[in-house]
Amino acid sequence: MANDELIPHLFRTEFRKIVSVLCRRFGFDQIETAEDIASDTFMAAAQDWGIKGVPPSPTAWLYNVAKNKAKNHLQRGSVFESKIVPEIKNTSSELHEIEIDLSPQNINDSQLQMMFAVCHPVNAPEAQIGLALRILCGFGIEEIAAAFLSNKETINKRLFRAKERLRDGKIKIELPNGAEIDERLAPVLTTIYLLFNEGYYSVSQNKTIRKDLCLEAMRLCTMLVENKATNKPQVNALLALMHFHASRFEARLDKNGELILYDDQDTTLWNTNLINKGIYFLNRAASGNNLSKYHLEAGIAYWNTQRADTMEKWENMLQLYNHLLQLEYSPIAALNRTYALSKANGKQTAIAEAEKLNLPGNHFYFMLLGELYTGINNEKAGINFKQAFSLAKTPADKQAIQKKIDTL
Repeated sequence: MANDELIPHLFRTEFRKIVSVLCRRFGFDQIETAEDIASDTFMAAAQDWGIKGVPPSPTAWLYNVAKNKAKNHLQRGSVFESKIVPEIKNTSSELHEIEIDLSPQNINDSQLQMMFAVCHPVNAPEAQIGLALRILCGFGIEEIAAAFLSNKETINKRLFRAKERLRDGKIKIELPNGAEIDERLAPVLTTIYLLFNEGYYSVSQNKTIRKDLCLEAMRLCTMLVENKATNKPQVNALLALMHFHASRFEARLDKNGELILYDDQDTTLWNTNLINKGIYFLNRAASGNNLSKYHLEAGIAYWNTQRADTMEKWENMLQLYNHLLQLEYSPIAALNRTYALSKANGKQTAIAEAEKLNLPGNHFYFMLLGELYTGINNEKAGINFKQAFSLAKTPADKQAIQKKIDTL
């Protein structure tokens, strides 16, 4: 890998690890210091490697430089005077024994604990996602701005306020105890879920960022599954859901970036390996007595990966949607249920149900009505597709709708 490709790659994979470890060591009130040290480490790498060449072990080089920079900061700063000196006196340690632990186990533990701090409900969901992208996923400010279709100034302000709330709330970087784990796990899973959706249903035209968002959400969820304290059924269900959705990623857009609707997807592009992993995690999610929305959505996503257009498929999806809407109603889930209803019970039944939803500002609503009326009343289908086109926000959606209009 060339130097100009290696450093951005390592920034994505190692920045988050260094920041998490240093934050855990310094405390969350010193998060900017942790980020500065990590950023300075990569700046040093760009300068040093550009002159001397890439070292034999680039990651070890980064960790060593980060350790030295962190030690220097501790020794000369107010943090050292207020927090480390008393500790040294109490333990009779020597100054040279100050250590920054960048072992694999401590890196993993630090990232897991940071996940619970970053996803604390003291912040709004969009702020949690922004912090997760920055601290846990190593995204740059420009990448986060692109993901949210925003600008650097807005994102910087959002992240600053989010960090302030965590500091003011004295949020600790730690795993909750056993009694609190389920309650605190809920916002963590919500953040991961929203992060994945930000990529999978993104309005950004940057395919690389869209995929990376999904992959980072899956990585964070995998960390939870691999930890005994957080390896819960709902976590496995969410990971299964993301694997099922990701399996169809390549089939959802054509080479020009245009959206391909489900019925028109090339099923040979569906990733069988990801589908099988999804089935594995869905089976692991089957323990316990609690049925979460992630279980139901994972079940629906599973049936969406089954290529055969059978009555069994659509009847199962319809029942899953019925349970999901009882558990947690959402307009999008209601729309999707109506589509499953049309497949299971026919378009006429579905039209009656769809028109009851009455979602005048939702372009998906008019897309569904256009689809349902196609072949029954093409004039009404055209009216609904045109209304959907006028409400659609992304070029990909507009192109998909225009194709429907052209075929009528």
